Amino acid sequence: MKLIGITGGVGSGKSELLRYIKEHYNCRILLSDDAAKELEKPGGSLYEPLITLLEGYPTGRPLLGTGGAIIPGEMAARIFADKGLLAKVNALVHPAVRRYIEDEVEKEREKGTLDYFFLEAALLIECGYKEVVDEMWYIYCRQDVRRHRLEASRGYDREKTDRIMQNQLSEEEFRRNCDVVIDNSGDLVDAYRQIDERLKP
Repeated sequence: MKLIGITGGVGSGKSELLRYIKEHYNCRILLSDDAAKELEKPGGSLYEPLITLLEGYPTGRPLLGTGGAIIPGEMAARIFADKGLLAKVNALVHPAVRRYIEDEVEKEREKGTLDYFFLEAALLIECGYKEVVDEMWYIYCRQDVRRHRLEASRGYDREKTDRIMQNQLSEEEFRRNCDVVIDNSGDLVDAYRQIDERLKP
């Protein structure tokens, strides 16, 4: 089983390409955001530590919702109100997510039924996953195309798009740290062809 990391800037189309991969290859796809959400649920390893941490930054609004689940919007509001809290949350979340991912990869290796395990995360490079994966893929897309997609699919304005893009790695850094580049600036059929060329025996 080959472990492949998938990364790229916001609006590059990672989700659409992963859908194609899931439909056409014997693989498992794990999104790091989904792993974090799972661990933040009641009973998850991050649940109690996060509550303890977030309760130290009260807003006057409830932190917990139905069934004791942490309200995502309220967690975000507390984090964005205090940069120091963001660093503390990241120090909790990133190591826990990495342990979860490594455990899931090990389970699949032991089963021995998959050809590929794809791991997607915006911060794969920054969080040191280059040493963990067998290959790192960069989903490249021209900036003008990414802007159009974000405006059309998510309703982002130019200012919000600029702010997000400025906080991500540059194209040069993505290329320097990745083994494979898939150009998703054109039509999807072309991107699918590039994936097939890489994965088909």
